[in-house]
Amino acid sequence: MRSTSSHLLLCCCLLLGLGWVAPARADVLLTARSVNVPGAHLQQVTVRIAEEAGGGLHLRLSAAQADVPAMGWQRLGLTLDGNLQRDERLRWLFDGNVRLAGAPGGALSDARVSIQLSESANTLLVDLLQGKAQANTALPLDQLSHAQISLKNLPAGWLQGLLATVWAGRSTGGRLDAELALDVRDTGLQSSGQFTLNGVGFDTPTGTLAGQAMNGNGRFSLDTTVAPAAIDLDASLRGGELLLGPLYAKLPDHTVQLGLHASMQSGAFDVHHLRVSDADALQLDGALAWNAKGELKTLKLDHFHASFPTAYQRYGQAWLNTLGLQGMNIAGQLNGSLELHEEGLRSFAFDTDGLSMADANGRLAVEGLRGGLDWSAQGDRPATTLGWRSLQFYRIANGAAQSQWQSRAGTLGLRQPFEVPVLKGQLRVGELDWRPAAAKGQRLETSLVLTGVDMAAFSRAMGWPAFPGTLGGAIPALRWVDDRFELQGGLSANVFGGFVDITRLSLQQPFGASPVLSGDLTLKQLDLGVVTSVFDFGNITGRMDGSIDDLRLVNWNPVAFKASLLADGGGRISQRAVNNLTSVGGGSLAGGLQGAMLKLFKTFGYSRIGLNCSLQGTVCQMSGLGASGGGYTIVEGSGLPHLQVIGHQTQVDWPTLVRRLRDAINGTAPEVR
Repeated sequence: MRSTSSHLLLCCCLLLGLGWVAPARADVLLTARSVNVPGAHLQQVTVRIAEEAGGGLHLRLSAAQADVPAMGWQRLGLTLDGNLQRDERLRWLFDGNVRLAGAPGGALSDARVSIQLSESANTLLVDLLQGKAQANTALPLDQLSHAQISLKNLPAGWLQGLLATVWAGRSTGGRLDAELALDVRDTGLQSSGQFTLNGVGFDTPTGTLAGQAMNGNGRFSLDTTVAPAAIDLDASLRGGELLLGPLYAKLPDHTVQLGLHASMQSGAFDVHHLRVSDADALQLDGALAWNAKGELKTLKLDHFHASFPTAYQRYGQAWLNTLGLQGMNIAGQLNGSLELHEEGLRSFAFDTDGLSMADANGRLAVEGLRGGLDWSAQGDRPATTLGWRSLQFYRIANGAAQSQWQSRAGTLGLRQPFEVPVLKGQLRVGELDWRPAAAKGQRLETSLVLTGVDMAAFSRAMGWPAFPGTLGGAIPALRWVDDRFELQGGLSANVFGGFVDITRLSLQQPFGASPVLSGDLTLKQLDLGVVTSVFDFGNITGRMDGSIDDLRLVNWNPVAFKASLLADGGGRISQRAVNNLTSVGGGSLAGGLQGAMLKLFKTFGYSRIGLNCSLQGTVCQMSGLGASGGGYTIVEGSGLPHLQVIGHQTQVDWPTLVRRLRDAINGTAPEVR
């Protein structure tokens, strides 16, 4: 046996049967502790060659451990078993089975292999078949590191080892076809060609890059011989889902063009150029990058054009959900740009000639948005104009307005005050400075003046019983600090013949899942006759003062406050109002006045009414005018018949108290006995 031929036999057999043999006698056993061949390293190798009864040779090769670094294959078990013979054209032909143990995705775990080697044609052909998966490879004998490969119905998981050499992602399913060229070097590999995807999925440990049920085709090139590894992709995708950091896409059935030029090293992934074109929804050009931990380093959209509602349905819904804006209804078009670094926002700009949107919870809605904004963390930007036909914030409708803006040294500010119609009144926005790059601390500061807001319209908008009056006030400073809006100054509502003053008002996470509203309310000389008629509580005359301090609402439900209500000027109270106050306090009548006697009178005189409630969590600590007979006085009567209502429950479950109040207003309060 020629030394060259025998060497090639051993080398090629060790390379998954890709080799040739020279004539040899039967029952040959070759062993080696370690063998290195181009692109592979094998250990504990055994080759057995024996004569076949039907002609040719039976060849069996096994390796306890096979490593192919360029493919990401390590510590694989290898077995090659089949018939080897030489035809009349002096070609070596091998037909048999190949088994790899431990290959990613079960690659070649039990495959048919056919090898054809022709020295005269300087060609080695290898055909592999496992289930529906088929691979055909052609290599020149004088350059075995180069291959032309055809793949059909290849499970995407078979490429997991190769993917692992350049990034931390993994395949989660699907199949692919490909026609590609492959060059294996000492430092890596180079490959290029075209591919077709069928239901392919992938993800990463951090979940920042992922795809599911993706279909499409395109061209690619990959070079891992340099650091960082480089990849170019030009694809047409159809259907499935794709996540690229903050960009999530629910791909349509028609073609979406995706192009990228990227580099990968030590788990970091940089997309130097990204291009997406979905004809009826979104077009963008930009770049983005992640560090080795999967954290977003850079997102730069040099230009994007979005057409709604399609762009929202396919690309914007998941991102807006993270901002608390769910179930959005958006129509119109938007152009813009964006630059975001790991330390925060660096710039943004947008313009539109007509955009309308509303969230499903009624927290924010705008119609006829026109114009735009242009902001940068550094330098000055051109002035812009932004206006709208109508604007709604938490069910409060605002009319048409137009504002002028300019960015200077990282602050986006109003160039001049503007006014907004609000519920038959007016909101004047004075100075306003917004610092979008401020991740913490003070982000926004403005001054507001509110005049002439119709309380009847306001109460209807809030779903309350309608009551007359006006709301106004001056807010010399409204600040956005961290995730909280804080109002300095206060508002005053002229309602029920008196005033309700609101101070220390703040709103935390206004668009989050559980907004938090806090503040203090002071009640001055409210006409109880008007109050009780509006809320249908039963008639009470007189004037009431009071306070609701340390009010705290989570998702618009009270969780804490200290309320004190006092009417100390005397007046009349109806039988129904007596019943309702008794029910609210869990109390009874004092002074021997029985239910039968109570029914003889429609109204009673009183000198004072007082009720206090301190809510903490779900329990309300109740009190009144003062202690009385193991309870507390709610109504102190005046004249004959003398009436006194005593409360006995000092701790009341808040949902129970709310139910009692609701029953009282609906006229279903229990009868006093």
